[in-house]
Amino acid sequence: MYRLIDSHVHSDDERLQADRPDVIQRARAADVIAQVVPATCQRLWPQTRQTCAEYPDLHACYGLHPCFMSEHEDAHITELAQWLGRERPVAVGECGLDYFIQKPDRLRQQGLFAAQLALAREFDLPIVIHARKAVEDVIKHIRSAGHYQGLVHSFNGSAEQAHRLIDLGYRLSFGGAITYTRATRLRALVAELPLDAILLETDAPDQPDSGHEGQRNEPAWLVDVWGAVARLRDESAQTIAERTTRNAIELFRLPVEVTTRT
Repeated sequence: MYRLIDSHVHSDDERLQADRPDVIQRARAADVIAQVVPATCQRLWPQTRQTCAEYPDLHACYGLHPCFMSEHEDAHITELAQWLGRERPVAVGECGLDYFIQKPDRLRQQGLFAAQLALAREFDLPIVIHARKAVEDVIKHIRSAGHYQGLVHSFNGSAEQAHRLIDLGYRLSFGGAITYTRATRLRALVAELPLDAILLETDAPDQPDSGHEGQRNEPAWLVDVWGAVARLRDESAQTIAERTTRNAIELFRLPVEVTTRT
């Protein structure tokens, strides 16, 4: 039997507040045995901590996301260091670079990203990276920081960029986008990457798969992402489940044991 890990999901999001217990239960019923939950700004760190404390299969990360630059202050980096030391999350993040947003302040984004890479290295934690229209600069900053453990979530760069990131020790996660037949380049990439570099994600409540287009996404639908990966690759669905789950456990050092259901 399969066991899956949602490597990037915002289960603490307010859009899930009304029925969060049911959302979590549906994920568990779908054999999603763990969820990695990244916070995006200082204001939301306590909410992420509280949600993950309520559900032991949810694992928190803390970071400063590039799409929330108006909320971030210089002092938040110092606070983040305190949170990392006190809370010992499974990763730093979500952070990174986003050049797709309107009028991005690239220099400020880069400074904030560099500071979080430095913290991840200092605390020996993996880092969860958001990279939109900015993969080249993400790679440059990784090299500059000398921090070689992390995840680029919802990866949508080129095959050449993917392999450079893998060579740097990074893994890539894929979600609902790969279930759309029009995503030909992305689907071809998923088909050819080494399996030990791939993780699965939903990014719920955003980025639903093609079978739930237009709906609020949720972690139970990770099975549809898994199914899409299985259809694109030569390995069995069971092998893909086992390997991607092991990849997530190894990267985030999750206190998760995978047992075979009889």
